[in-house]
Amino acid sequence: MKTRARLPRLVASGATLALALTLSACGDGNGGASADDGKIHVLVYGDATNKVEKRIVDTFNKTSDVKVVLDTIPGADYQKKLQTIINTPQAPDVFFNWGGGSIKPFVKADLLLPLDDFIKKNPDLEDKFLPSVFNNAVVDGKPYGIPMRGTQPVLLFHNKKVLDEAGVKPPKTWDELLDAVGELKAKGVTPIALGGGDVWPTQMWFQYLYDRIAGPELFAKAVEGDKSAWESPDSKKALNMIRELVDAGAFGKNYDSVKYTNGGSVQLVASGKAGFELMGSWYYSQQLTDHPDFAEKDLGYTTFPAVPGGKGDPKNIAGNTNNYYSVLKKTKHPEAVAEFLKLMYSDDFVKAQLEVGNLPTTTNTDEFIETAGNPEYSRFQYDLVADAPSFQLSWDQAYPQKASSDMHKAIQQFFNGQLDTDGFIKAMQALPTE
Repeated sequence: MKTRARLPRLVASGATLALALTLSACGDGNGGASADDGKIHVLVYGDATNKVEKRIVDTFNKTSDVKVVLDTIPGADYQKKLQTIINTPQAPDVFFNWGGGSIKPFVKADLLLPLDDFIKKNPDLEDKFLPSVFNNAVVDGKPYGIPMRGTQPVLLFHNKKVLDEAGVKPPKTWDELLDAVGELKAKGVTPIALGGGDVWPTQMWFQYLYDRIAGPELFAKAVEGDKSAWESPDSKKALNMIRELVDAGAFGKNYDSVKYTNGGSVQLVASGKAGFELMGSWYYSQQLTDHPDFAEKDLGYTTFPAVPGGKGDPKNIAGNTNNYYSVLKKTKHPEAVAEFLKLMYSDDFVKAQLEVGNLPTTTNTDEFIETAGNPEYSRFQYDLVADAPSFQLSWDQAYPQKASSDMHKAIQQFFNGQLDTDGFIKAMQALPTE
């Protein structure tokens, strides 16, 4: 992405990525920063992208005296497990995170190593990444993360065959989405797959609708502590539209018993039992892993529909700027860690990520898009991110981690009709912003 001026401005600090499949740990799970076993333990979120991380580790280990061990935690358990071990002898040397709000508590607890010295010795650890992305892991003026994986805008995916049979086209407006819901229901298909059992996929509908209706400024005010944002007319309008979609039967009746993290919602779309699913761009990699024939033939994608009259630009996107590797102060091998982090901007890393449908945020990504497993998909993402006036970061990472549980509860209860509009507003106003 060479044209830095076209990159979206970031609206809130912190980004989320709640990804996918439950996998077993690749490493032995022992050792770490506190218990030196002569190795570097790198902890990552367990999902379909781990094969790229394993490839990079294998590359590093071919030439390094200090070896890297890749430890994975199944996606659904990652946050909780990380919180449990981060200040124990089992803590890793390096760990996957979402930057911004997700690492601020660890910085405050003095657990993380500022990367200033690494960067002074090797400026490429900063200069090889897009500034808007790199800066999302800067806390109190100091860098605490190196971008890894890729940027992940949330897209509206669909089963091409299912839509064709129902005479439905990917919706460009909210009204077209509602019409599509009706047509798909008439065909006996669940219009929109939703892993409501995980809750964070439900959150994506709130993020986009709030942005389309109110623009990015409303949520920015809310996350900065302005509680009045939640009771604004635009907020109430977004909630009414969400209620309209749910009541129209868009998600069926059993969405709270379906999960994305065990592949349930993914299967619904791939098998033709559902038409759409709103999910991060990693969805392509997930479908390619679980259902390769479907992914290559019938998986379609588009942007979130526009809301006519809304304040948000239809080119705005929501999702995640990137993931990051942060380093524990207790690591016994800082020099080797610095060498390992260099691989995050290597040509091999960029090409490997593109092969699985991810879009790295290095300054030379554009040079390799045509080598991607699906160049058309990678180019679509690239242009989407490059042209977006705003990139709305996921709510549960923009807010402090301690707010996530209550936020998810409010979202789920509103979706289920257990909370009315006023109840949801009060629940969001009660969330801590520091």
